[in-house]
Amino acid sequence: MALNFQPSLIMLGTYFDKRRPLANGLAAAGSPVFLSSLSPLGQVLLEKFGWRGGFLIMGGLLLNCCTCGAVMRPLDMAKKKPKKGKKLLDFSIFSNRGFIIYTISKFILVLGLFVPPILLVNYAKDTGVPDTEAAFLLSIIGFIDIFARPACGMVAGLKWVRPHVAYLFSFAMLFNGLTDICSARASNYTGLVIFCVFFGISYGMVGALQFEVLMAIIGSQKFSSAIGLVLLIEAFAVLIGPPSAGRSRAAKQNTGVGFASIPWYCRYRGWAK
Repeated sequence: MALNFQPSLIMLGTYFDKRRPLANGLAAAGSPVFLSSLSPLGQVLLEKFGWRGGFLIMGGLLLNCCTCGAVMRPLDMAKKKPKKGKKLLDFSIFSNRGFIIYTISKFILVLGLFVPPILLVNYAKDTGVPDTEAAFLLSIIGFIDIFARPACGMVAGLKWVRPHVAYLFSFAMLFNGLTDICSARASNYTGLVIFCVFFGISYGMVGALQFEVLMAIIGSQKFSSAIGLVLLIEAFAVLIGPPSAGRSRAAKQNTGVGFASIPWYCRYRGWAK
């Protein structure tokens, strides 16, 4: 997954220009489709084939990424001689102030972005929600996310919105952070469903806009290096955020603490200018 994610984003930037925000939104909608079906599908596969058979089937589904990659072609089919001395990663992008602020913001964002999907089911069980209904909460997030991403991409592509897409992304981060903070007030299944709806919207907005904003900041020429470095830095945030939230939950026996302890990243949005 890690090896095909970055090239697919770079190819989108190559194929599209005018409709790139919508293309990013539609492409990003594939992730919530799998998220909404993962919980019930995983349960069925576990019951019928066991965990080994279930993982084999999941692996077969992921092999379809090879098929998708096979249909991608360079727009310029003419053979060009590779430039000598071309760097694999262009670290000169760190001289761009906007890129530095974007990277810091994304690091703080990712610290808490994946905490709710990871801890949500256990939190619901702790509040007395049955296992089946608790697992269904992830499907709600995924279903809302399916429509939020292309819709946000469509809005971002409007001629009077696109020049200010960074502000829209700033709002998405703020919205996501405030949603996480308010999640600590959800003490029953109805409250959790409402949280999942708003989290799905904010999560979809972030997913649809994050790479469009990066392209606007850094440009298409250095986008491949920029996205590689951003994803590398984000990986450290993913390693820190969810385990830290899980440790907070274990210490305080309250998953809501884990939800609300991370989203202070919503304040870091001044880079939008």
